Amino acid sequence: MSETPIVSPREPEDETVPEAPKEAAEVTAPEEAPAPEPTPAEEDAPPAVEEDAPVTEEAPAPAPAPAPRPPAGPRPPVRNVAPPKEVPMDPHDAAEAAQWGRVEDDGTVLVRESSGERVVGQFPDVAADEALAFYVRRFLDLVAQVKLFESRLAHISTKEIDQTLKSLKEQVAEPQAVGDLEGLRQRLALAEERAIERRSEIQAEREAAKAAAFEAREELVAGAEAIAAQDPHATQWKHSSEELRRLLEEWKNAQRSGPRLDKAREDELWKRFSKARTTFDRHRRQWFSDLDAAQDTAKKAKEALIARAEALSSSTDWGRTSGEYRELMAEWKAAGRARRHDDDALWERFRAAQQRFFDARDSQNQLIDAEYSQNLEVKLGILTEAEALLPVRDVKAARATLRTLQDRWDAAGRVPRAEVSRVEGRMRAVEKAIKDVEDAEWRRSNPETKARVQGATSQLENVISALEQELADAQASGDARKVKEAREALEARRSWLEQLQRSSD
Repeated sequence: MSETPIVSPREPEDETVPEAPKEAAEVTAPEEAPAPEPTPAEEDAPPAVEEDAPVTEEAPAPAPAPAPRPPAGPRPPVRNVAPPKEVPMDPHDAAEAAQWGRVEDDGTVLVRESSGERVVGQFPDVAADEALAFYVRRFLDLVAQVKLFESRLAHISTKEIDQTLKSLKEQVAEPQAVGDLEGLRQRLALAEERAIERRSEIQAEREAAKAAAFEAREELVAGAEAIAAQDPHATQWKHSSEELRRLLEEWKNAQRSGPRLDKAREDELWKRFSKARTTFDRHRRQWFSDLDAAQDTAKKAKEALIARAEALSSSTDWGRTSGEYRELMAEWKAAGRARRHDDDALWERFRAAQQRFFDARDSQNQLIDAEYSQNLEVKLGILTEAEALLPVRDVKAARATLRTLQDRWDAAGRVPRAEVSRVEGRMRAVEKAIKDVEDAEWRRSNPETKARVQGATSQLENVISALEQELADAQASGDARKVKEAREALEARRSWLEQLQRSSD
């Protein structure tokens, strides 16, 4: 049924207007679907859309446009209107709203406002309560929409706030409804004030979210630039590449789920991020290119060393060739590393050439050691005789005997390599002991040393004689202090004289 009363010219009295079927003319006011409960994430998360972004949540459907007031003057007759279908509503709210309206005998429904009564519609041929209830229901529908707007105010975007507020203000301007319309308009005005505050809050939250997103993006850019600035010689390329990929994924996630930044600022950050990735990739490619070249150079150098080592592997000049192999090993270490699989194969070839030479040398040494075992027995006997000279009692006789033993030692020949250090060490110990005794004897018999000792001894004896006289004089005079000083000085000089004589002996 249309919201506006249907008005027609008065028809002839002999014509009857057929009554419309009640079932076809019943009016059912649409019920507002309850708003979904906001989740905690929706309540806490800052708005992620701009004001011009599309609104994903549907705005409440606008109420039908208000019908124009009927013209002043005598009311024309109206057609019969079927009574509305009764829909359950709160009796208390309906009763309070009904107090603001009345129904005239012809079914005209009026509402009382501050400016006076206003016609809102007409329901002829129905009871006054039914006609009034229809327009009360419209008022309660408007109240429900305002309440819904109030409850959803904290969870909708600024665009939806403006759209819904505009629609509600149009609906409550001159609605075809019966109720406390002035109170409803005041309530909507309060809701509008809260909407303005909420809009400012949303804007502040959006700016804060943008600032936080900008800082997060800057951290990602700084991380990428730090990776790109690493020293290539100290960079772990695999780990750094994975870290750079992780930063890129975080950047993409921030673009998908975070608030949009200003285009100029985001473009600037992305240029820095992209430049860091390009720089890192260039350094990585350059590093591995240089590494490939160095590995190729090392491979060629080691192949040349292997050729020299293989040429020496059959040499029997044991001493000279052993030295050359030591030089080859030093050059091998200085050549650097080739690729791992190449380096392992090259080392096996180099070590095999060395091993052939040293195996041949060891075999020869074993033959020589067997031959030298007899010489070892002879030298061990000489060592027994030499060590019997210790401790030295007659240094001249010991020196003469040692010379004879040394001649026999040299004539005995070489001993096995493993025994050289042991037997040579024992002989050097005997030679050193005899030499130490000779040196001590020389120091005692040195004329210059004797002269210095005799001069010092003569001086000490003169000093001691004078101190003895001073002690006697002090004792005769009874001066205890002088006696003590003379006695201490005399004892010290006598001790010095005794040490000097002992060292001379």
